[in-house]
Amino acid sequence: MSNLNVSLVQTEQFWEDKQANYAHLNQVLSEIGETDIIVLPEMFNTGFSMNPSALAEEMSTSEAFNWLKSKAAQKSSAIYTSFMVKENDCFYNRGIFMLPSGEYVKYDKRQLFSLAGEDHVFSAGKEKVIVEYKGWKILLQICYDLRFPEIQRNQLDEFQKPEYDLLLTVANWPKSRSLHWKTLLTARAIENQCYVVGVNRVGTDGKGLEYSGDSVSVDPLGNQEGCNAGEEKIIVTSLSLEKLTSVRNLIPFLKDISITQ
Repeated sequence: MSNLNVSLVQTEQFWEDKQANYAHLNQVLSEIGETDIIVLPEMFNTGFSMNPSALAEEMSTSEAFNWLKSKAAQKSSAIYTSFMVKENDCFYNRGIFMLPSGEYVKYDKRQLFSLAGEDHVFSAGKEKVIVEYKGWKILLQICYDLRFPEIQRNQLDEFQKPEYDLLLTVANWPKSRSLHWKTLLTARAIENQCYVVGVNRVGTDGKGLEYSGDSVSVDPLGNQEGCNAGEEKIIVTSLSLEKLTSVRNLIPFLKDISITQ
């Protein structure tokens, strides 16, 4: 297990226009050099639309899936984001962690954003999903999940090791609640003794909502490295194994969680 380089891609999105988003991201990703993981905002190819009947894709023929597969191979990097998927007559806001090999892990958003009616058109996922990649254990999350610490609780496994080391969350989180976004990301890092990377969009969507981005990497002590609010930006952050191990050894409170549950 070595240090992990993660590229946070804070970008605008073109409302319900897949081809415009692919063209824009082709240019944006061309600026990224060697990295281990690239993280894009939620619903990367459409924006946070509640129109899956027109925009969702079957996994077997998905253009979004194939684009991610191609880019992961081209960049020799894993990519994490979400897009709309149709499966068995249901729609999902599905996270895809795509490996350079073309293998992937899926995560269906568990907490659907009722304020926007997401729970009326999408089906909720049921499972906690942790990916193992380059020696790191990574918890996959999407936007509104962030408000529910119970589904992100880190615990010690049967070998007395934390379940995960890094929490990735992708979002379309409005500017009006940016303080919540930044505070919750920091809290999740501290309380779970892990790194947290949150990537959010900028610009204005088709409903007139503004997004400030505020994409950030947070270390297990709550220290932040982030993008400028409101601007398209890429930051590459290095997650330190040495720091993670040191914090867990210095303040080993994860072992006490079972006492209060």
